[in-house]
Amino acid sequence: MFRILVSDPISKDGLLPLMQSDQLEIVQKNVKDAEDELDQFDALLVRSATKVTQSLMEKMPKLKIIARAGVGVDNIDIDQATRHGIIVINAPEGNTISTAEHTFAMIMSLMRHIPQANASVKDNEWKRSSFLGTELYGKVLGIAGLGRIGSEIAKRARAFGMKVVVFDPFLTEERASKIGVESYSFHQLLEEADIITVHTPLTKETRGLLNHETIGKTKKGVYLVNCARGGIIDEEALIYYLENGHVSGAALDVFIEEPPAGNRLLDFPQVITTPHLGASTKEAQLNVASQVAKEVLTFCEGGQVTSSVNLPSLSEDDYKIMKPYDLLARKMGGVLSQCMREPVNSISVQYEGTVADLETSFITKSVIASFLRSRVDVTVNAVNAGMIARERGISFSEKKSANESGYANCVTVRVEGDRSTFEIKGAYIPEYGVRIINLNGFSIDFYPEGHLLYVQHTDVPGVIGRVGQILGDHAVNIATMQVGRKERGGEAIMMLSFDKPLENDVLDAFREVGEIVSVLPLEL
Repeated sequence: MFRILVSDPISKDGLLPLMQSDQLEIVQKNVKDAEDELDQFDALLVRSATKVTQSLMEKMPKLKIIARAGVGVDNIDIDQATRHGIIVINAPEGNTISTAEHTFAMIMSLMRHIPQANASVKDNEWKRSSFLGTELYGKVLGIAGLGRIGSEIAKRARAFGMKVVVFDPFLTEERASKIGVESYSFHQLLEEADIITVHTPLTKETRGLLNHETIGKTKKGVYLVNCARGGIIDEEALIYYLENGHVSGAALDVFIEEPPAGNRLLDFPQVITTPHLGASTKEAQLNVASQVAKEVLTFCEGGQVTSSVNLPSLSEDDYKIMKPYDLLARKMGGVLSQCMREPVNSISVQYEGTVADLETSFITKSVIASFLRSRVDVTVNAVNAGMIARERGISFSEKKSANESGYANCVTVRVEGDRSTFEIKGAYIPEYGVRIINLNGFSIDFYPEGHLLYVQHTDVPGVIGRVGQILGDHAVNIATMQVGRKERGGEAIMMLSFDKPLENDVLDAFREVGEIVSVLPLEL
């Protein structure tokens, strides 16, 4: 039974995909109340309240997947999750519209003093002249971060006749043109924008993005908006520039510490606030819960998640295309690990043909995970493979090149050690599945599955006959057999497959044949 802990309030309607499965047990408790049974859970579903720290992960040794019902994952220690081989997923699209609408509502409320005017009227006042507003039409909106939410805000701003300028180092000219925005450097955005709204994740690079120095470079009278993550705007810097009048107002849905009790920003009448409501709509709560519930169910059933934050993100359609290459990668890594019986320094992966157009980093991680699995004393998978390799001094790289193999697609993996190297080539052929087409310089063609025997020998008459005789003497039936050589009379190999593993006495009999250099059983 796969056990799931839901530690924060999450829409029950959204959790229905999980609740309807007979293979899952859902426990809805906060972490403190579930303290005595934390070591029994395979999955953890959270919103923003639960802090998923290294300490919590160590109390949950069976944990395989953490699901955040929302976009942000700053309450989850991603590095430690990766180190523990735990997949972290979120709901990247579930609250996009909700947060974009809330941000734009905050912008409009800020510019027209709506919260202050509402409070005044409810105090039986009628001070129209005190709430002279500013139109959005013709103003310059600066957006820092043009992800899903930033893009939706840009659409709405353009509908209001605003000029939209964007700082996003990953924004291409083609995409900027398509959305109808202008791509600026951060310095240019600071100088020109009348209103600046931030929509980046909270990272080491974006923490304090708007600080004493950068706010000082904005035009006098600027308005600042943060409905993304507390900490992107330096709160002490914002207070300083509100006090000296450089910043005309701010709209904040998030704070560094929440709730912001005692925060001096609450004392400024030109600062409007809401209690982290960006995703607080009925539709968004259902969407994010439903999205992560379906992802967790897919994972429990052995499928591929598509919204992991520590694995390449793939759509369902993309994964269908990727799936055979993922299988090929795992098979190649398994063959390499068993053939290269020494410490390695580097793993390099090269892609040729149609496979080079795919998300190859996903395939590379599968190769590394499969290669390391039998070599390390910790759980290793495509989530933590890169980190474990680096910790063990193994470098890895990938490159794409012109198609030189003669196959429609080809993956080459080369492993280098202190004393030797080993190289393997594989291909996916729709009619025949995944194939190994070259083994350490020997052209060959075999399906990497089951109980195999890799034989290195001298290419002379009679060797194959001796192999057949030994197997016949031991009543062993050959399922398949493939051979390869570099030149006549030189080195040669054969790859045989069997219905069950070979006994040691069979392997010993092979080693007694003078022309056989080595025999190596492989299990795939």
